[in-house]
Amino acid sequence: MKVTKKGEEVEIVGVQPEVNAKAPEFSLKNLNDEVVNLSDFAGQPVLISVVPDIDTRICSLQTKRFNQEAARVEGVKFITISNNTKEEQANWCAAEGVDMELLHDTEGTFGEAYGLFIPAMGRLARGIFIIDKEGKIVYEAISTEIAEEPDYATALEQVKAVR
Repeated sequence: MKVTKKGEEVEIVGVQPEVNAKAPEFSLKNLNDEVVNLSDFAGQPVLISVVPDIDTRICSLQTKRFNQEAARVEGVKFITISNNTKEEQANWCAAEGVDMELLHDTEGTFGEAYGLFIPAMGRLARGIFIIDKEGKIVYEAISTEIAEEPDYATALEQVKAVR
């Protein structure tokens, strides 16, 4: 799959999992250095917001928006994943007052499993995955232009439908 960054084409490596397929398992660390597995959330819907770099404007907006929605939408686990370091994520959360679960994919395991790694940038592509209570992907949106915000309304509609 190819996406653009400010109009310039960049290539994503790997294959994104398909809607209705079982979501690939992952294990990443949170800001407390605890290992978080996707399977930890079995039995509840999960919205995974993937951002290339938490310290950029669009990624910041996306994460703050889902942080706000996490407080309003009950019964859903909201997670943001980036390949920023723990320190970068912690500093950003402290500065922005964000308390949602942030996971760091500094080893690229999530990016590989979900087909979102952009080698030319060394970053993840922007995307949203919604996983139902049974661990199946029910919604997937990979932004074709990395520098643009995702479709929040559709993602929220989809996650509310599976809670």
